[in-house]
Amino acid sequence: MRVLVVLLAVVSGLVLASVPASASGSSLWRLTDLAAQRVRIADKVAAAKYGTPSPIDDPAREQQIYDSVAARAPGLGLDPADAVRFFRAQIEANKLVQRGLYARWDAHPSSAPRTRPDLGEIRPVIDRLNTDLLTELAATRPARTARSCPAHELVAAGVADVVHHFDALHARALTGAARAACITR
Repeated sequence: MRVLVVLLAVVSGLVLASVPASASGSSLWRLTDLAAQRVRIADKVAAAKYGTPSPIDDPAREQQIYDSVAARAPGLGLDPADAVRFFRAQIEANKLVQRGLYARWDAHPSSAPRTRPDLGEIRPVIDRLNTDLLTELAATRPARTARSCPAHELVAAGVADVVHHFDALHARALTGAARAACITR
């Protein structure tokens, strides 16, 4: 499967290289890479919460993110509901990874993290990623509204999967997170 993704990425890259960036989906790469970084940070969040009373679901923290995104979206020319929809997918992808890691660690305790990262140090990284994602969401609006967006996003997610060396769990999370980038109306 990875060989197919790499081959698809190379072919798509060659095709996209011959098309002006403004007309292609290549501008989705940074957005997808940021989503991949946010998926990756779920490992640290899971390690921080695992074995503690802190639940994976944190409705108060999630609502803070949604409220912040909705408030900042109009200033970037984004529809608040669309921005919240996108960030809901990012948070769900993060929780998917956390649940998957919990299950893995429960089944194989020797693979559980030996140290517990501090959530207080992780959250500013997530906040920075959220800011970057929101900015990139605005910058990629033309590509995200194009009919070709789903195909371009699939390629970008496949490339990000390979670049980040994701396992099946992280790749599945990234697919869900990236799919939310496209606006299909």
